[in-house]
Amino acid sequence: MQGPGRTIPGVMLEAAERFGDASALEDGGASYTFAELAEAALGVAGSLVACGIEPGDRVAIWAPNRHEWVVAALGIQAAGGVMVGINPRFKGGEAAYALDKVGARLLFTVGEFLGASYVEMLDAHDLPALEHTVAFDAGVRGAEGWAEFRARAGDADAETVRARLDALSPEQLSDLIFTSGTTGFPKAVMTAHGQNVRAFENWADVVGLRAGDRYLVVGPFSHSFGYKAGFLACLLRGATILPHAIFDVPEILRRISEEKITTLPGAPTIYQSILAHPDRAAYDFSSLRLAVMGGAAVPEELVRRMRSELAMDTVITGYGLTESCGILTMCRYDDDPEIVASSCGRAIDDVEVRCVDADGKEVPRGTPGEVVARGYNLMRGYWDDPEETADAIDAEGWLHTGDVAVMNEAGYLRITDRIKDMFICGGFNVYPAEIENQLFGSGDYAAVAVIGVPDERMGEVGMAYVVPAPDRTVTPEAVVAWCRANMANYKVPRKVRVVEELPLNASGKVSKVDLRAQAAEEA
Repeated sequence: MQGPGRTIPGVMLEAAERFGDASALEDGGASYTFAELAEAALGVAGSLVACGIEPGDRVAIWAPNRHEWVVAALGIQAAGGVMVGINPRFKGGEAAYALDKVGARLLFTVGEFLGASYVEMLDAHDLPALEHTVAFDAGVRGAEGWAEFRARAGDADAETVRARLDALSPEQLSDLIFTSGTTGFPKAVMTAHGQNVRAFENWADVVGLRAGDRYLVVGPFSHSFGYKAGFLACLLRGATILPHAIFDVPEILRRISEEKITTLPGAPTIYQSILAHPDRAAYDFSSLRLAVMGGAAVPEELVRRMRSELAMDTVITGYGLTESCGILTMCRYDDDPEIVASSCGRAIDDVEVRCVDADGKEVPRGTPGEVVARGYNLMRGYWDDPEETADAIDAEGWLHTGDVAVMNEAGYLRITDRIKDMFICGGFNVYPAEIENQLFGSGDYAAVAVIGVPDERMGEVGMAYVVPAPDRTVTPEAVVAWCRANMANYKVPRKVRVVEELPLNASGKVSKVDLRAQAAEEA
């Protein structure tokens, strides 16, 4: 069998030996010890072998977070396959594009989620490579049930799985994760077993994840944060995986309180929503000790409030991309709270990070520039897309992230915005995240998002969407007046919408694509 930590199935087998009968995965009435989880995953691998899946074949999962997702993903990898994560919020055409792009031979899915029938949504699409569909739910038309699929494996298939585990290399592809597709069609990012295990051993060490932690995984398993910083990290440290399917604040509060959650990583919007909830005082947060935030620029005031109002022992900020296995920089345990509140950390071990100008030259410390990175954790490229790969990673091996940041003398990054989110107002560069952070820091808002919209005179101007804090009443005029008093004129939003909530994607991040579409419709 694989040595410990060298491949993801190797980590799974090591966890079964180290943590045995400890709780590995809990989901409603379903629960697995670490030993049972490994046994179930190897059974799924045997069933995949019985279906004709060969090493290197792509097998997709299109489903919300649930226990079968984890078992299926580990089973795919144990059989030598490449796991393909598909966003559970995708519609039929988007999922069909992803399945066709990678030539998936088998699909794991569900019957219905959020009122949509996944299998039916694919009926109108031609998918010549897709030979088999398995539904985690029973009685789904056009799909084999999970129980029937699990019964396929025989002794000969189990022998084949053992041989494949022995042959599995850290250099083999472990997964294909799709980018968000905000600038075009989603691209499938290729990463390998060894680099993922190495990166998230580092991640687990830095955040202090430990055996017995109870980890509520809100980020979708189809993305790096829910999968690699989620269930893979739990396997590495012996923490319990508790899948969460839908971003629903009252349900998250209930689960923290009743299921004694200790660990809750996620996008800043998760914590903003918790802090803004009017019934927050009715829930018990005493078990919650560890938060790790990433995926967006993090307001300093948010980190301070998490420490003071939620009494969290450890709040760590980090930064990464799908193209970097999901991790580039992190704060450390012994960092001053002010550093955690004002940065997303410094480069993880054995990875280089710089800020550069438009010509690729490193800018002086304290000067904004595009973040570029180089190291073992960079993707193997985009699947079947050499041109896009060459655009993302230059000839010297630097990944160009498209994120703007300032690096201090100690190497700590402060992300200011996405290059694509920046807009130019009257000749001045405007970074929406800077305005959002200032507004959120005022205490009047539960959430804020700013985009650039066309303007005949100024080229573009800011448009702010604000969700008032529970005890505050705000008007667009008041928002503009506060901004005029607290920031340079060119940064002041010219348009303001007071809303009850912001549109979120499956990762809990604000969807500025949707906000731009709304603004265009209004215009």
